[in-house]
Amino acid sequence: MSGKARYVGDVPIERLAHGAVVTATIASGRITAIDISATLASPGVIGVIDHRNAPRVNPEAGSPFFGPDGQLQLLQDDQIAHGGWPVALVVAETHEQARAGAERLRVSYVEQPHDVAFSAGHPAARPALAAFGPDANKGDLDAELAASAVVVDESYTTPAQHACAMEPHAATAWLEGAVLRAIDSNQAPYGIAAQLATLFGKSLSDVRVQAEQVGGGFGSKTGLGPQLILATMATMLFHRPVRVALTREEVFLATSARPRTDQRVRLGADRDGRLRAIGHEAAFEISGKSEFIENCVEIAKTLYAANAIRTRLNVVPLNILPVASVRAPGTAPGSFALESAVDELAERLGMDPLELRRRNEPEVGPVSGLPFTSRKFQLCMSEGARRFGWAGRDHRPRRRREGHLLIGTGMAGTSFLTTAFPSSATITAEQDGTFTVAIAAIDIGTGARTALHAIAADALRVGWDRIRLRIGDSAIGPAWQAGGSLGTTSWGWAIVAAARDLLEQLESGPALPVSVTSDTTEEIMSRPHRERHSYSAVFAEVAVDPATGEVRVRRLVGRFAVGRVVNPLMVRSQLTGGMIMGLSIALLEEVVRDEVSGRQVNADFAGYHFAANADVPFIDADFVEDHEPDDPLGLKGPGEIGTVAVAAAIANAVWHATGKRHRELPIRLDRVIED
Repeated sequence: MSGKARYVGDVPIERLAHGAVVTATIASGRITAIDISATLASPGVIGVIDHRNAPRVNPEAGSPFFGPDGQLQLLQDDQIAHGGWPVALVVAETHEQARAGAERLRVSYVEQPHDVAFSAGHPAARPALAAFGPDANKGDLDAELAASAVVVDESYTTPAQHACAMEPHAATAWLEGAVLRAIDSNQAPYGIAAQLATLFGKSLSDVRVQAEQVGGGFGSKTGLGPQLILATMATMLFHRPVRVALTREEVFLATSARPRTDQRVRLGADRDGRLRAIGHEAAFEISGKSEFIENCVEIAKTLYAANAIRTRLNVVPLNILPVASVRAPGTAPGSFALESAVDELAERLGMDPLELRRRNEPEVGPVSGLPFTSRKFQLCMSEGARRFGWAGRDHRPRRRREGHLLIGTGMAGTSFLTTAFPSSATITAEQDGTFTVAIAAIDIGTGARTALHAIAADALRVGWDRIRLRIGDSAIGPAWQAGGSLGTTSWGWAIVAAARDLLEQLESGPALPVSVTSDTTEEIMSRPHRERHSYSAVFAEVAVDPATGEVRVRRLVGRFAVGRVVNPLMVRSQLTGGMIMGLSIALLEEVVRDEVSGRQVNADFAGYHFAANADVPFIDADFVEDHEPDDPLGLKGPGEIGTVAVAAAIANAVWHATGKRHRELPIRLDRVIED
């Protein structure tokens, strides 16, 4: 680490002005007055933007998956949608002057009743969008449950969680003639440029978004963020480059989080452990401003064989910040519920939880009936169990003690959907014998640069030193985002396609330089319909102090099937980081909202807890041999599969230690402590 990387807030820009955001102090209502006189009198203040003078934006702008997004409609009217909604931007010569001016702005409101109380039985609950496919309705669930020897019927809840990327959201925008330029901390330069163009009524050719260095994202930077919208408005009004860098509190209040969920899981099995029925019904909260799908029920359709499988997905609109993807969306909370229920079923059967999972291995997709491209779930479990020392475990709870501590072990497994999305790449054979590889990919700290460099060198059959890589620029062309564990898979495919075509052209000895641009749309869309997943098995050992409620994770062992591994060191790092995030989800992370005010009350790193170094145990993360046959490189994404099974494995280990089930996350001290 040289410290030379420049993030968005570090890039010098001439005549740069700074914007400070003012957020709403109420959760529902409207603005009645904004007094800017004291702010305008503050040193260095250039001006104030609010709903009275902000540029008008396109109300149809939004997500290609979920439709128009009200979260993009900043400063368009006097309505307050949730606590923390941006109501003004103060622009000044320096960051400090902008903040000082923002503190002097006075906003008056008429408050209206708000609702932030989430429950699956909320009267406003309704079916979620079906953009990711219909509910599963295989077989007769009720009949199979009635015929089952053993039934589990329990509810599991998870809290809202933030991504907490190290680099807060920041953007700098300026105009070069008719072209809107921006440097923005994001996970999708091309996609965000397209959203920005639609929002402000510009052609895509007149918008260029760059993101050379990004300090983490975990899903929170996949969409067009408030920092870039507000910076764009400011540069349009004041004809200066403007930087908007959110404070940590503003990141919590104004950028999206994972929603709360309430999930009912019903499992029915014969005495030998064969599943007859899987029912998974989930509800999650959304904002009234935009739609979203937290697909908690997806793995119930793919992980285990059963005669009947039924899934249902509902949403509950509330006065909250619009929700969005956080690492392993849907599958992280969904796997906690399903894999906790599987452990409960094993307990009631008196069976090894690992053996129960082995007995329910499907030959084809349990709902779709489609073949698997590769399925290494069994291998993950056997290799993980061997490394962990699972054999010989006494499966009865509360049997191991070390002094006053209760010791337990648990496991869980899961799958994560893997595919590739169309992208383009351009490769130029230069006169000096080098190759310039350009793709609008983005490295958010995952090591994508290194992986793509290696892929390009391999595809072009040259040494590493002959590759020059350009990424992080929407002007390069369409490319998928760094999200869904699909970035390197999608980008690598585009690079391989361009390299193949370029090498064919070079065989005729043309004059250099020669450029070739690939577009993988046709190749990707013509693949056969199959089930494509990565897999994991995670094993945990915990020590629980019943007097204080403290849970300490002593060991985490994970084995993962993630396709061909381009860079083993980076993949292990990704998997280890994912497991640490899963530990945080299990024991610590929780957005807390005050139902009286409607605001988040722990919008800082003092109140929103996640694992620090002292919380991280010995972690053994590794991969099993795997290959994705429908991908030219054999890749599957390793980013999110590391997270998804960890919370259930830890919860199952806490039950094994204490004899008490924890169906609500996080497993806090007050929920564990014994009298």
